[in-house]
Order: sequence, then C-alpha cells, then structure tokens
Amino acid sequence: MSEVYIVDAVRTPRGIGKVGKGALADMHPQHLAAATLKALAERNAIRTEEVDDIIWGTSAQRGPQGGDMARMAALDAGYDVRASGVTLDRFCGSGISTVSLAAGMIKSGLEDLIIAGGTEMMSLTATMARQDAARGAPPTMMDAGNLRLRARHPQSHQGVCADAIATLEGIRRADVDALALDSQQKAARAMSEGRFDRSVIAVHREDGSVALDKDEFPRPQTTAEGLAGLKPSFDALADFALDESGTTYRGLINAVYPDLKIEHIHHAGNSSGVVDGAAALLLSSPDYAARQGWKPRARIVATANIGDSPTLMLNAPVPAAKKVLAKAGLKIEDIDLWEVNEAFAVVTEKFIRDLRLDRDKVNVNGGAIALGHPIGATGSILIGTVLDELERRDLKRGLITMCAAGGMAPAIIIERV
Repeated sequence: MSEVYIVDAVRTPRGIGKVGKGALADMHPQHLAAATLKALAERNAIRTEEVDDIIWGTSAQRGPQGGDMARMAALDAGYDVRASGVTLDRFCGSGISTVSLAAGMIKSGLEDLIIAGGTEMMSLTATMARQDAARGAPPTMMDAGNLRLRARHPQSHQGVCADAIATLEGIRRADVDALALDSQQKAARAMSEGRFDRSVIAVHREDGSVALDKDEFPRPQTTAEGLAGLKPSFDALADFALDESGTTYRGLINAVYPDLKIEHIHHAGNSSGVVDGAAALLLSSPDYAARQGWKPRARIVATANIGDSPTLMLNAPVPAAKKVLAKAGLKIEDIDLWEVNEAFAVVTEKFIRDLRLDRDKVNVNGGAIALGHPIGATGSILIGTVLDELERRDLKRGLITMCAAGGMAPAIIIERV
C-alpha cells in the first residue's frame, strides 16, 4: 500500500456570509473553488492533464452550488480538460471526507495525483433558505417524504441540539462563553502573527482587483461582558411549529429525551460564524511526488468515519477520534495538535472534557466561532491549518474531526514528513 502525501494546502479567506456585507458574497461559488485550484497549480507547477481526479465537498448542492462544482471549477481555473471532478456531500464533514476518499484512492494504487477540497457560500444558502421559507417550503426533515424517517430518528435543529447536549452534560453558559472568547483571542493572535499566511490566497474580482485577502469574520474586540449580554438564539426557534400537527424542534428532541428541559445557552457569539470560503489540498503518491521534484509536507496516517445519535446530532467527534486513533495504533498523548470544529462551543467543550485534553493543544489558532464555518470547505481548511501549525511549532502529528448533520463525524490524522 502506498503512502499518501500532502504536497500543499491553500484556502481563500473566509468572507462574511451576508449579501451586501461580505466581500465574497457577490461572487459565484465556482469562482472561489477555481481560485484555490489555480493557486495550487501555479504554486506547484502542476501538470493539470495528469490530475487523476478532483474530489470536492459542497453541502447545499443546488442553485449556483449545484452541477458538480469540482469539474466546473477545474475548467474555470484553466485546468486541462482531462482533469475530471466529482462533488460530494457529508454535510459539515464534507471537506474531511474529500481528503479521506482521495487518500484511499492513492493508497490503493488506483490513482497518483488527486486534489481534494470544498466550497460553501453561506451567503447563497442563507438566501435560498429565505426564498424557501417565503414560498412555504418545509424544512428538509419536515417534507412528506421524510415523515417515516422522522418517526424513526427525530432530527432537530442543530442549535437546539447544542443546547440539549449542554443541558445533558451540565455544561454552563459561562463555560461556552469562555471557550468562545478564547477562540476570538487565539484567532486574533494568529492573524497578527501571520500564522495563516502560507495557506491563505487572495481572491480577485474579474477586473483583477483584490476582493479579499484576509479573514473577514473575526471580532477581536469581543469581551466576556459582551458575550454575557447576548440573548440565546434558539429558545424561540425550539418552539416554532414546523407543520400542521404542531411538531417543534423541541418536541423532536423530547420524543427521545422526554424528561429533558433544555437550557438555552448558545447564541451568535458562541456558535460558528456564517461565512463564504473554499480550500484545496494537493495529494500524491510518493513516486509521483518524486518524479515532480515535490517535497511532501505531510502524510495521511489514518482516516475514519462514524455515526452517533441523529437526534442529538453533534456528539460523533469523540467516538470518531477514538476510532481513528485505534486505526492508527496511536494514543491521545501521541497527538501534538487537535482541531475539532467549533460548530457550537459545546461541541469543542465536550470533546476536550471527554478526552481529557490539554486545552493548549486544541484549536490553537481559534476556530469557527471566531473565523467562520463554510460548511463544505471547513474540513479541508482545518487540515491545512493544522499542517501549517505543526510546521511552525516543529511538531509531528495532528488530528482533525468535526460533527456533521445526521449525527456523523469524519476524522483524520496527519503526520509531518
């Protein structure tokens, strides 16, 4: 079995995901994906006719984000027409899964050169959601075709799930606010010290002017007092009637946890930011890298996927981490840096507590609370972030994982070469 090398990693800055406010929000999502593919090709002198495949993650695959973004972005980036592409959806975990699938193809010997990554323009998906609501379209889990599944596996809104988990675990508002403040402070330090500079590429408009060259979402002015003053975001939503029967998001959770009285503690300041962004990684076999004269930066040690409760939705990262560690034959102390996506503060807080981790090794440059979470791209972004930081600190291994809708989590371990 071949080793799988990470040769390079790039990403766009994350732009605020609101039309009229974010610097990237007026662009086509294909443009963001193409920017990362073009940057990889230029930085590494890729012979694009030799790219075996481009595996891309996008969660909301409709409207401008539909139509196999991997293939269309490759054409937009000027790749040879022989560079094929496929686009997949594992919700928030898509950007890790693209890398894992690419690694499997290379490790098996079936392919030699694959680019993996993802894109999500949440400014676009938010607009589509508002349009759906205006025309009376039900949420995905509420449509008629899903009534049988809903009866078997009630699936609530992820924000309500976050509050439910915090209530079950005894995690308090002060705990999640402290983690959120820490995320903002770490991200501010990382940006001021240029820790993202190796991976972040500028996104240009059609006229060649720079649209965005640094992350737009962080709020370094955040204070503990400011966070404490924010109202919970999901208490009213929990009781919103989803259909004529009066089903609510709270009711979906109480169908499985009938005695649970949810305490609402999550708000905009301790939940992931709504942003636009894309990321890509260049993966190859050792033989191909040697032929190109590339110096690999890391290798893929192990990958894993796992499912957990779809009703609580956000609890799979811990079992995913345990599974990938077991597959790699490693222990917690063998991991130098951990990255668990801050979909909501409770996810990371529970992860740290359950695995008894050193907080100084987790999300060391801030996370999605400060920097934002472009759903299909985030996993690929985090792999590149960990790789950059392993190199900066001269450390060896990193583990990356994240929760995904449906109660899933992918995980991956990388090791510097």
